[in-house]
Amino acid sequence: MTNFTIRTMHPKEISLAVDWAAAEGWNPGLVDDVCFASVDPKGFFIGEIDGAPVATVSCVNYSAGFSFLGFYIVRPDLRGKRYGLQIWNAAIAHADARVIGLDGVVAQQDNYKKSGFQLAYANVRYGGMVTAPSAARPEVIDLSKIPLADVEADDATVFPARRPAFLRTWIGSPGHVGCAVVRDGRLAGWGVIRPCRKGFKIGPLVADDRATAEALLSALLAKVGGGEIFLDAPSINRDAVALAEGIGLAPVFETARMYTGAIPPLRLERVFGVTTFELG
Repeated sequence: MTNFTIRTMHPKEISLAVDWAAAEGWNPGLVDDVCFASVDPKGFFIGEIDGAPVATVSCVNYSAGFSFLGFYIVRPDLRGKRYGLQIWNAAIAHADARVIGLDGVVAQQDNYKKSGFQLAYANVRYGGMVTAPSAARPEVIDLSKIPLADVEADDATVFPARRPAFLRTWIGSPGHVGCAVVRDGRLAGWGVIRPCRKGFKIGPLVADDRATAEALLSALLAKVGGGEIFLDAPSINRDAVALAEGIGLAPVFETARMYTGAIPPLRLERVFGVTTFELG
């Protein structure tokens, strides 16, 4: 019998899952592995045959009630041999009784449903070449000027769990640039852009309305000088879709956002860019 074993990845090994994701065309950020390890170091799994990597998956526990699953990849030459199912089950077990979310390949929806996932909505990745504006609009400031507690509180209105450790790392990582808009003494919008294997990704992009999102998007583009840009937009937010299309971006691919149970009410009308398909 094949000697297939599953174990928890060491934090430094998470880069392997990121490399495999890059090979699948998911275009991860340059320091995603460090950011992802900040959430739940025990939530990354690797399947091996005689010490050689065969499969990866993550299921990070954000809170006592919510987990997010990603990096579900089996080496192409070994697919269809049930290694994926075994490591999938290990990830689900790690979540215990928590509600689990994922952004899955649309074609695999039926398989995810067998594990209790139900479709919430589609996320669509938009991409294209964009010319940067000459300067940020005056109402936009650096995200670093906003107390992290304020960012955490605002993020909790659009994400099913509080994630302070992740946000702290995500905002402060090398190459990551954040912008914000404050209106009437409160945070009206904020966003982060990061360098990826190919171009830049914007996410999260959270705003009270399209005009604020446009101001943030313009500022983020000015910060990096434009180029090839990707923005993952919830399809149910028509303003987010219009924003992406308005700067000339086109759909690249689509994922199915699915959950295994009920999550807190979220203000998805404020989500103009998803943080990451791998960790939500």
